[in-house]
Amino acid sequence: MTTAPEELASGPDRNAAPETRFFLTRAAAWVLAVGGAVGSLAAVALLIEKINSLADPNYIPLCSINPILSCGSVMSTPQAEVFGFPNPVIGVVAFPVVATIGITVLTGARLPRWFWLGLQAGTLFGVGFVHWLFVQSVYEIGALCPYCMVVWAVTIPIFWYTTLHNLAAGNLPLPTALRPLSGSLLRYHGAILTTWYLILIALVGQAFWPYWSSLIG
Repeated sequence: MTTAPEELASGPDRNAAPETRFFLTRAAAWVLAVGGAVGSLAAVALLIEKINSLADPNYIPLCSINPILSCGSVMSTPQAEVFGFPNPVIGVVAFPVVATIGITVLTGARLPRWFWLGLQAGTLFGVGFVHWLFVQSVYEIGALCPYCMVVWAVTIPIFWYTTLHNLAAGNLPLPTALRPLSGSLLRYHGAILTTWYLILIALVGQAFWPYWSSLIG
């Protein structure tokens, strides 16, 4: 049995009120612009540290603060070059594009649905990749890269608010049964994002608790 076309329809008038759509579009634009700029700076800084490390094996990155907060420990692992080149290269290319999109939307430009869906796919890849890197850093490598954490911190809201905009604008078609869930996501977007961060912080705290407790003691 196939779903009727009207049950999958999700035009702007079906998903969110006009004021909600406007708010989320502006919020997404600001998150894209600011997050893209901050992510660009972090990615460039990390790439510079990587280049310096390659040029001088004895170089100690500025972001290597202690045994846990150590860019050097992370950059020397295979996870730092998943695709055969330093991971920061992805950020150096992607984040300026994200920032440009955000600025474009802030100027009042209306981007087509296919463009937003392309951005959705890109941010989905990004958020999945940074969570994989999070798991690798916390549970496999046993060290955290401060610049990497900045990238993680901005990638999450970039994905989240891109998704919220697409839900509110009707760019992501939803079956009728899932529309109440969409409304809850739009309504409690800030609480969900905060909880997301708190879970990651708690996981870091739990994984490195022996080190943190030794500093306190």
